[in-house]
Amino acid sequence: MDATAAQRATQAIPSIPCDAEGPVFREPWEAQAFAITLALHERGVFTWPQWAATLSEEIKRAQAAGDPDTGETYYHHWLAALERLAAQKGVTDHAMLHRYRDAWDHAADRTPHGQPIELRPDDFR
Repeated sequence: MDATAAQRATQAIPSIPCDAEGPVFREPWEAQAFAITLALHERGVFTWPQWAATLSEEIKRAQAAGDPDTGETYYHHWLAALERLAAQKGVTDHAMLHRYRDAWDHAADRTPHGQPIELRPDDFR
């Protein structure tokens, strides 16, 4: 991940969990969602104000539905915002997002615990 891009993102979006070295992630998928967001922003798909507004809306929606806002679900909201903006901007659509989510669920179900999850063509059933 480009350190300069990550610094710009943390300055533009102050709610990103950080330590002295930059963004902090608890799971690999969180870092991947962060990197995808940076890449789409750098390609001009959305501005940081658009991103911040969408992320804020997703957090408020989750809180209204009972999310305790302990910080543990921050990147779940991040992913929801990323999917929403990607669909709104025509990068993908909701049907494709659901297709891949279902494929990942299928792949996870067949993968032994502790092994890497890999998508195969038959996961897209």
